[in-house]
Amino acid sequence: MTRDERLSPSGAQWTIAAGGHEAVVVEVGGGLRTYRHDGIDYLDGYAADELAPGSAGHVLAPWPNRIRDGVYTFGDRSFQLDLTEPARHNAIHGLVNWVRWQLVEQSPESVTIGYELPPSPGYPWALRLRSRWSVGADGLRADHEVTNLSEEPAPFGFSVHPYLQLPKVGVNELTLRVPGRTRVLLDNRLLPVAATEVAGSEFDYTEPRAIGDAVLDLAFGDVARDADGGSSVTLAAPDGSAAVHIWADGEFGWWQVFTGDTLTGERHRRSVAVEPMTCPPDAFRSGKDLITLAPGQTWRGTWGIRPGA
Repeated sequence: MTRDERLSPSGAQWTIAAGGHEAVVVEVGGGLRTYRHDGIDYLDGYAADELAPGSAGHVLAPWPNRIRDGVYTFGDRSFQLDLTEPARHNAIHGLVNWVRWQLVEQSPESVTIGYELPPSPGYPWALRLRSRWSVGADGLRADHEVTNLSEEPAPFGFSVHPYLQLPKVGVNELTLRVPGRTRVLLDNRLLPVAATEVAGSEFDYTEPRAIGDAVLDLAFGDVARDADGGSSVTLAAPDGSAAVHIWADGEFGWWQVFTGDTLTGERHRRSVAVEPMTCPPDAFRSGKDLITLAPGQTWRGTWGIRPGA
């Protein structure tokens, strides 16, 4: 690691490139800092000397989104997580987004990194995480696996937090398609209270529609699957001249869409965070689509970004 990487808030920088696609994966958080194709940035990332803003590019595990009051029950035990969103009294975005991941393997077009999560009072299970990031003719691909190293079952959920953009197209002008047929209804702490069908509502993006002035920080479920069992979200220019697609395999049954309204400065409504999730917010409490990893069991999931009209 160079001196500049030691001083960087995101640590070591691993650049991968192939076929005009290039991405930078970082040590701190094990996430994605940049992704471009033929010189066009499709990821609204951040600079090497910048602290990752708004969880940009982070891996979110062992839960995505929020847990109410950081309190949950699993089996016959109750647990208290640190309140990492104190203003709303929530635990948010898991336990691995600010830790240092280790390099496992690297080639010109791919990098594999890993982290072993130790047990803690709020989450007393040990997990081994591995992420293989790669680029090629089809764009960017991320293959994740998580293994329960503990001797008892562990609750688990997974997501990633990329912000997508198109050159010279503002959020209001973007056309959005999300295959979710339901959306989660939220309280003033952005926690779920119910779910409702999107059909006929202003939140129906099952067919492409302009975002306009809509304020979105929503989880969409009941996803319409593609033939391969996966699904995808598309952001496109209003004239259809450019688009970016984020896809995920069948392990991901939820999509979170965030238009960046609570971000400040230049990042305010500059891009759209589109997050494939295995479960909805507060799943540790509701149990909705919560994964239970048996001792020694490995979960695997894949997603990616593909530019193109």
